[in-house]
Order: sequence, then C-alpha cells, then structure tokens
Amino acid sequence: MKYEDDPGSIKFHVKKFLLGNKERFTGKKIVDFPAGNGITSGVIHDIGAIPLPFDLFPEYFSVEGIECLPADAEHGIPLLEGSTDALICQEGIEHFQDQLTVLKEFNRVLKPKGSLLITTPNYSNLRAKFSYLFSENERFLTIMPPNEKDSIWMKTVNDNNRVYFGHIFLMGILKLRLLAKLSGFRIRKIHATRVSSTCIVLFPFLYPWIFVINWLALKKNLRKARACGDPEKVKMYREIYKLVINPRCLTDKHLMVEFEKEAEVSEVAMRLTSRSREFGLT
Repeated sequence: MKYEDDPGSIKFHVKKFLLGNKERFTGKKIVDFPAGNGITSGVIHDIGAIPLPFDLFPEYFSVEGIECLPADAEHGIPLLEGSTDALICQEGIEHFQDQLTVLKEFNRVLKPKGSLLITTPNYSNLRAKFSYLFSENERFLTIMPPNEKDSIWMKTVNDNNRVYFGHIFLMGILKLRLLAKLSGFRIRKIHATRVSSTCIVLFPFLYPWIFVINWLALKKNLRKARACGDPEKVKMYREIYKLVINPRCLTDKHLMVEFEKEAEVSEVAMRLTSRSREFGLT
C-alpha cells in the first residue's frame, strides 16, 4: 500500500486535506517544503494545483515531470514575496533549529489570507506528556532521548555542510501557535489525524486533572486581564485554554494545523505589547 493511501501515515491525511479542498486549490501555487520524495507534490499536481517543491536534499525527490529545487528555509526560499497561495510543511517544522525564522519566511512567500498547513509529531498528546515526565523523550521505552548520535539524520560535508536534524526541536500546539502568531498567522483549523491508543487509555485518568487545573489558571488570569481592561488578552487566554483541553490535541499522533496569513511580519512587531516599559522610556 502506498504511504498516501495508508491511514496510519500522515501523508494519507495530507492527501485527504488536498482532495477535500480541490476546488479551492485548483490552479493555485502550493509550496511543498520539505518535499522529501515528492508524494505530496504529486497529489498537488493531481488535484490541478501547481506544486512548487523545495528541499534541503532535492536529490531524493522522485516525481517525474516535476522539478524540486534546493532550499534552506532558514536562509530563504527562492520565491518572490507574496507569490504563492498555500504552503505545506509536512513533518518539517520539528527539524528546523530556528523555527521562528522559518515561519517568517513562510509568511513572506504567501499571499495575504494564504494557507499554511503544518504537520508534526504531536508533542502535546498524553503519550508525549507521560513520556517526557519519565525520560524527557517523545517515546519512552522505544528510543533514547535526543542526543548527538541518533538525532543527526543526514549530513553532507562536500557542499555547504548540509545537516538534517532529527526530532531535536519538537513542539506542542501552544508553542506552535505562539511562533505562528509572532510570524503573522492565526489558526484556522486543527485537522484530525490518527488517534494514539496509548492516549485513549490515559485520557479518562488524566483529562479531568488537565481540565480542572487549566480552568483554575484561566479564571485567575481572566480576572487580572479584566482588571487591566484588556479584552484582547481575555480573548487570547480563552483561545489558549481551548487548545490545552482540546481532546484532539491530547490524543492524535500528529498535529495537523491549518493557519491563515493574517498580517505581514513587519506589521506583527507593531502589535506586540510588553510587560515592561519600552527601552528608552522613563
């Protein structure tokens, strides 16, 4: 069975997303980064969209009739500003050492209201939380925690010393939301992926605690935000709380989050507020 037709593969869910949005994406330019062997680029082509595949190791791309170009998102994707309609980052964000820079680059190449689909191993699910408690590891009893031997998945020493890191930079839904927000994106939808059986077993025991503890924290911080007359902070806290208790975020094996570009990166800095006085002010 092909990966894109196997419900156990994240590629199946990405294909399902693309097929479900065929009319929306027909004739549109969609960046596939990292493109890997090209399975998703092939699906993009099949639905009538225009695939633009890039990868740190384009030599592994194997789809006839489609060219994959070399790119390192941390140093820039060779595309003009606002030149693409959508971007798919499938199982890639956890490998980038400067994720904020990468997300800002994704923002740069996307048109206003453009779509960004990110999939990544779910570091927010109950299995990951449980595993981290015991070994600071994504899967206890299965693999060792991140280290300098197992976490370097691929490298070259003959041209620019390309290094493909393993799961060193895993993140959960809250950090992903924050970095995306700082890069001009908002969450449009969290899509379902395959459910973890371990998470289902843990769910009835841990979910009540998660719900109550975070509800108490929410109430406390809502009082402070209202006392300061800050409705935007109230709205933000409620959004964060919904993510913390979201059963999908707590049980799915992978996060699959669709973002929408709501602002240019230059506009984001103007909106930021600080808990301290700005530098230079007395």
